[in-house]
Amino acid sequence: MENILLRDKVAELEGYFAAGGYRALKKALAMPPAAVIEEVKKSGLRGRGGAGFPAGLKWSFIPKDAPGPRYLVCNADEGEPGTFKDRELILKNPHALIEGMAIAGHAIGAASGYIYIRGEFVAETIKLEKTIAAARAKGFLGRNILGTGTDFELHVHRGAGAYICGEETALLESLEGFKGQPRLKPPFPAVKGLFASPTVINNVETLAAVPAIIERGGDWYAAIGSGKSTGTKLFCVSGPVNEPGVYELPLGVTFKELLEKSCGGLKEGKRLKAVIPGGSSTPVLTAEEAWLVKLDYESLAAAGSMLGSGAVIVIDDGQCMVKLLQVLARFYHHESCGQCTPCREGCGWLEKLLNKLESGRGTKKDIDTIVSVAENMMGRTICPLADAMAMPAISFVKKFRSEFEAHAAGHCCPPEAPVKH
Repeated sequence: MENILLRDKVAELEGYFAAGGYRALKKALAMPPAAVIEEVKKSGLRGRGGAGFPAGLKWSFIPKDAPGPRYLVCNADEGEPGTFKDRELILKNPHALIEGMAIAGHAIGAASGYIYIRGEFVAETIKLEKTIAAARAKGFLGRNILGTGTDFELHVHRGAGAYICGEETALLESLEGFKGQPRLKPPFPAVKGLFASPTVINNVETLAAVPAIIERGGDWYAAIGSGKSTGTKLFCVSGPVNEPGVYELPLGVTFKELLEKSCGGLKEGKRLKAVIPGGSSTPVLTAEEAWLVKLDYESLAAAGSMLGSGAVIVIDDGQCMVKLLQVLARFYHHESCGQCTPCREGCGWLEKLLNKLESGRGTKKDIDTIVSVAENMMGRTICPLADAMAMPAISFVKKFRSEFEAHAAGHCCPPEAPVKH
C-alpha cells in the first residue's frame, strides 16, 4: 500500500508540488466549511496523539455562533517515551502539516494557528519556520489565501521540555505564558480554549493526514485500515529489533507483521518477552498476548491495552521488568506537575517502593502496595498523567509478578519462559 504521510522527496516545496501538494487546500477553500468537516468525519480519522477521538467530530464542536476569534493549535510536543513519529513528519513532510492546518483553519473558521513544538526539537523548529515562510511566499498562508478571501496565519511556539504540556489544556496554559498545568473541564477547549476562545487542538500526524482525505475523499480513507480504526498509522518501533524506526502501515496490521516484515525480526539471540504497544503510558502485553494482536484501537483495547501514540516498545527476555517499571516511575514522578495530590504523591510513592524492590530492600507487602496505590490513582486527577503511571504499574505487577516477588525475596529475576516462534 502506498504511504500517505511518509513519502519520498516532499520535504521541500518543489517536491511537494510535484507530488500534488496544496491541491487539497485549493479544493477545500472552494467547499463550505461544513462540507470539509463532513468529509473528515466520513473518513473516520481519529486523533493520532493518543486519545483516538474522531477528528471531524472534534472540529464540529466549535460553536457556530461564537463571537470573536477561533484558534487552531497543533500539538507537536511529542513527549511520550518511545514516540518519535511527529518529528519525522516535520522533517520529511512538513508541508502536509501546513496544508492540513490551513484546511482545518478554513473548516473551523480560525484565522490563526499555532504549532506548539517541543523545545528540544531545534532542527524541527527551524524546518517548520522555513516551511511556513515558503508556503506564505506562495500565497498558501496569510491574508486572502489564493484570492479566496480566507485568512490563516501560522505561528511556531517552542515549549520547554515539560511532558505535562502534551496534555492539551496544559499546552494552552503554556502557550498563553503561564505555568503548564492542566485545566479543569468543562469548559472544554472547543468552547473556551486558547485566550478563552473556541479552539481545536490536534496532533501533527492527525493534521498531516487531512490533505489526502480532502483530495481523495473520506470514503477512500475509510476503506483503509480495520473497522472503526481507519487509515494508516505511524508506528515507532524501538528495542532489540534489527531495523527500529518509524513505519507507516494500515491500522489493523498484526504485531507479528510489523516485527517480522517491517523491522526484520528480533536481533540474533533475543527472544520476545513483552511489548508496550502504544507508548510508555499504556499497559504492557506479554509475548503471548502481543504476538498476533492487531494494532488498532479496538483490538488493543480488547487485549487490555491501548494503541496510544503508536509507540511500540519491544522488550526481550534479558530485561528486568522491575527495573523497567522503576525507570517509568522515576520519569512520571519527575514530570508530574504536582497540581493533583493522587498524582504528585502517588507517582513519588510508586518510585520509592520500586527503588526498594530494585535495591533488594523490598517486601511482598510492597508489591501489593504498588497495586493499591496505582488503583487509587486511576481516574482521580484533572488530567491522565496519574493514569499513565498507574496503568503500567498494575499491568507489570499483574503479568510479571514472579519477578517482583523474586526481588522481594532478595533474588535476581527468575527466567521467564519466552514465546518460541
